[in-house]
Amino acid sequence: MFKTASFFRIADDFVVPPLDALEEALQALRFLPCGPTQPDSHGWVPPRGNKSVALAESVGGHLILKLCTERRAVPSSAVKAAVDERVEKYKQETGNERVSARIKKEFKEEAMLDLLPRAFTKRSSTLVWVDPVNKFLVVDSGSLAGADRVVTCLVEALSEVPGSGPALMVRPVQTNETAVTCMSHWLTTREAPVSFTVDRDCELKKPDEQKSTVRYSRHTLEIDEVAQHIAEGKLPTQLAMTWNERVSFVLSETAQVRKLKLLDVVMDGVQKGGKDDDGFDADAAILTGELSALIPDLLEALGGEVEKQEAAAAAA
Repeated sequence: MFKTASFFRIADDFVVPPLDALEEALQALRFLPCGPTQPDSHGWVPPRGNKSVALAESVGGHLILKLCTERRAVPSSAVKAAVDERVEKYKQETGNERVSARIKKEFKEEAMLDLLPRAFTKRSSTLVWVDPVNKFLVVDSGSLAGADRVVTCLVEALSEVPGSGPALMVRPVQTNETAVTCMSHWLTTREAPVSFTVDRDCELKKPDEQKSTVRYSRHTLEIDEVAQHIAEGKLPTQLAMTWNERVSFVLSETAQVRKLKLLDVVMDGVQKGGKDDDGFDADAAILTGELSALIPDLLEALGGEVEKQEAAAAAA
């Protein structure tokens, strides 16, 4: 299921609407492929896959959704060539050597309309998990900008639910310490936070124009060399970790979690359903159960969450 995770906080007064009402709202925003001249399209698809029609799944009180996005990729070089061709033709027809920015913009729009129907489409999907008890929203995205787009679509969908309660208020989780500061401390002192171990993969990068980078892969990090790189100004941008010997992941400099993997101790003895069960409920229950415990521990390792009042003021 989730391979990456960006964390958000939802307001305490938010209540998940009735599943049937939410389903109706999502069906109105169901995914449709891009039209011939449409650069992108997004909408909701069944989290269970194509064999299902339900767009909203509730597992153990947790809400699971999936947003699908399709884009037509038009190479910028092709657009530039088409615009240049139109500009040259315009010069020959009018005798004007100077072409205004307004006309060039029109040429670019014409070029896009001409090229879009011939462009290949690329489709991707993103899982969304709403934890109404712990008031977390988790998006299967390692990019905060990408996660924000998904959250915007979710807020739009929930606003369409008839008679819904308070609007979904969402803000990124904020901690008292940055991930970079904490990772630097763990690597320098060779002491991992409680409930975690530091694994054998790391990236250190100097925050200057050169962006000089050192990567360790499957290599012990408990060496003086790592601390020396940090002392010289290189900052950790990625660090592989394991939580309670149950979940491994890579922590990014912006506190996103990537390369999530449930370890064998979690999966051993898990019983799938009958022959008609796709395993979705079991997978969702296991993953949400593990992450519901991991997320608070990770936030605590990052200095704890910023108080709600301060975070709301900062977001505003």
